[in-house]
Amino acid sequence: MFLARPVLFLLLAGLAGLAAAQAPAPQSSGAVTATPAPAPAAANGIQGQNIFEVKPDASADPNYAKQSNGERAKVQPGNNAPLWRQVGEGVTGYSSLPKSEAPEAGNLIQPFVQYPGSRLTNAGEAWRQVRNNWIIPYGGSLFLIVLLAIAIFYFSKGSIKTHGADTGRKIERFTPFERAAHWSNAIAFSILAISGLVMAFGKFFLQPVIGGALFGWLTWVLKTMHNFAGPLFAVSLVIVFFTFLRDNWPQKGDLRWLAKGGGLVTGGEEPPSNRFNAGEKLIFWGGVFVLGIVVVSSGFVLDKLLPGLVYERATMQVAHMVHAVATVLMMCLFLGHIYLGTVGMQGAYKAMRTGYVDETWAKEHHEYWYDDIKAGNIPAQRSNTPVEPPGQIAQA
Repeated sequence: MFLARPVLFLLLAGLAGLAAAQAPAPQSSGAVTATPAPAPAAANGIQGQNIFEVKPDASADPNYAKQSNGERAKVQPGNNAPLWRQVGEGVTGYSSLPKSEAPEAGNLIQPFVQYPGSRLTNAGEAWRQVRNNWIIPYGGSLFLIVLLAIAIFYFSKGSIKTHGADTGRKIERFTPFERAAHWSNAIAFSILAISGLVMAFGKFFLQPVIGGALFGWLTWVLKTMHNFAGPLFAVSLVIVFFTFLRDNWPQKGDLRWLAKGGGLVTGGEEPPSNRFNAGEKLIFWGGVFVLGIVVVSSGFVLDKLLPGLVYERATMQVAHMVHAVATVLMMCLFLGHIYLGTVGMQGAYKAMRTGYVDETWAKEHHEYWYDDIKAGNIPAQRSNTPVEPPGQIAQA
């Protein structure tokens, strides 16, 4: 028993020494680093090496090759030059994502590309520069300028009011189906616009107020709502387009209405127009049709809803830039429509809420449309919904 303990101690020490001799040498920095896994096969001719297995750089430090990653971080903190030098040479690293999702899923970093008239740069960095230096500042400035212009116009001119007294005779301007299509599209657009503005500009004006934790939770909720409201907006946009297409073709008086700015700029009487004036037709064709196609198609790419499309990072970056520019233009265009449809024109919001307008309102704002109704070319009531508030239907 006296010799048993020393013998057992020596036996354990020998086993520990044998295990240490067979184990790889520990890193001198104290940081735990894993042995790099063998790189998978290259995808589409792009090298798939492990760029985090940094090669020696004798020009930076004579002992560079002998230093571990942890030691190198202490001597040269923040030095990513060796990593990006290899990226510039075509080494893009590797990732564990399945390659069935995209041809470049095995590559961690996008390779460097040469754009026309520019230097060799990383594609992801080029996208980031366009977003941060062009889309965000100029898009946000344009949105604020339009918002400020509308506010100045409202406080200087006030809302557009009808000059004559109401007759009590009503004309149905929008049927229940037309109002349902419009409100579905308007609600979806509001969700998309608010969530998009917060995700794009929220870190500048909202995050400093509510903090990073709450802002991160809020943006996650808004992003989820954005993704679900997008398809609803697309479907309702198609319904709105075909519902109001018939009355948005160019008609007589449109050029005159545009020449006088609808009477808004000159302050005179509003020029005669049909059911929709030239300004509303510009919003219909420019915002609903042209920008609608661009916004919806680019949004479907970002949501990966278009079958048969290869969703590479470059594809998503281009789709994001197109989507961002088109949505900013659409929001600026629709701001004027929202203004005139709410506080900017007396009776406009009531027309979309109840479906009916007074005979005086129709004559002052859409005289050609009113004349067609009085002539019997268009029925004054196209549905069986009751007038709200109760009133008499205008007769031909």
